[in-house]
Amino acid sequence: MNSRERLLSALKGNKVDRLPCICPGGMMNMIITELMEKTGIMWPDAHTDANKMADLAMAVYEYGMFENYGVPFCMTIEVESMGAGIDMGSKMFEPHVVDYVIDSVSDYKKLKVTDVNSGRAKVTTDAISILKNKGHGVPIVGNLSGPISVASSLMEPVTFYKELRRKKEDVHEFMGFVTNQIIEFGQAQVKAGADVIVISDPSGTGEILGPKYFEEYAVKYINMLIDGIREVDENFPIIVHICGQMRSVYCEIKELKADAFSFDTVVGIKEIREHMGDKILMGNISSFALESANEEKIKKMTENAINSGINIVSPACGLGTQSPMKNIQAILKTVKGED
Repeated sequence: MNSRERLLSALKGNKVDRLPCICPGGMMNMIITELMEKTGIMWPDAHTDANKMADLAMAVYEYGMFENYGVPFCMTIEVESMGAGIDMGSKMFEPHVVDYVIDSVSDYKKLKVTDVNSGRAKVTTDAISILKNKGHGVPIVGNLSGPISVASSLMEPVTFYKELRRKKEDVHEFMGFVTNQIIEFGQAQVKAGADVIVISDPSGTGEILGPKYFEEYAVKYINMLIDGIREVDENFPIIVHICGQMRSVYCEIKELKADAFSFDTVVGIKEIREHMGDKILMGNISSFALESANEEKIKKMTENAINSGINIVSPACGLGTQSPMKNIQAILKTVKGED
C-alpha cells in the first residue's frame, strides 16, 4: 500500500498493512524551524506563496516526518477573508489575529463574504493543486478551522461565549453565515485535489461549552460544515479534531458526521475507545513531549498509542516549532517497525 491508499483505507475502517502516520496541518501544524532551515523555505513567506507552501509541505514527507502533505500551516485564513486583522508571525510563530472585526454577533452583516479566488485562500488551493500534480501516492490533507473557533476569532471571545446564552437567535444567524463561508473554502480545497479534510475546532470544547451548548452550537455547525463539503463529493473523508477533555460530551461527539475523530493528549485512547466504540480514532502523541522529550520516550508513547487501539497515529496538537526533527521522525520509525 502507498501512503494515500493506507490512509483512505483506514478512514473507511478497512484492513491496512500497518497504521498510517500523519500530521494534518492547519491548527495541527507540522512545520518546525529545523525543517525550514534545511529547506531554506521560511515562514511567513510560505504562508503567502503557493509554491513555497507546497514545497514546505512536501519536505515534511521527504524528511521522513509524516506520510502526508498538509496545508495551510495556520488557522487564520478564514477569519482574514472575513475582515480580521492578522499578524503573519515569524519563523517561530504562526499567524494570529490582532484585530477583531465586530463587537457583537448582532453585527455579523458587517463581515466580508469569503472570496476563495483571492488572498491566502487561493494560495492554499493553488498549493493543493501543485501537490496534486507532484505527489502521487501521498495523501493531501486540506484543513479548515471549525465554526466556533472562527466565530470566536472575529470578535472578543469572552463576549462571544456570553452571547451564546443571551442572543441565541442572532448567534444562530451569525454561526450560519460563518459556517457557509468556511464551506466555500472547504469545497475549493476538495475541488483543488485534497484527499481528506481535517476540521479543527479548538475553541469549541466540551469544557468551555458544556453538553447543552456543545450540541446546540458545535455539533450543529460542524455537521453543517461537513454536509456542505460533501456537496462536492458525498463520500469525501473528513476528520474532526476537538481539543480539551471530552468526558462531558462523549454522547454528543458521536453525533458528528466525521469519518474519524482526533483528540487532545488529555483524553486517554482506551477511555475514548470505550465511549466511541468502533469509530476511527486518530492521535494522540503529546506535542509537548515531541518538543521536550527524547527519541526513546517518543518511541514508547507511539507504541502505547498503537497498543491502546488507535487507528491513525498523529500528534495530539500542532508541533512546537522548536521540536527536534529526530523526535518527530521517531514516531514514523516506530510505526514502520524500524530501529
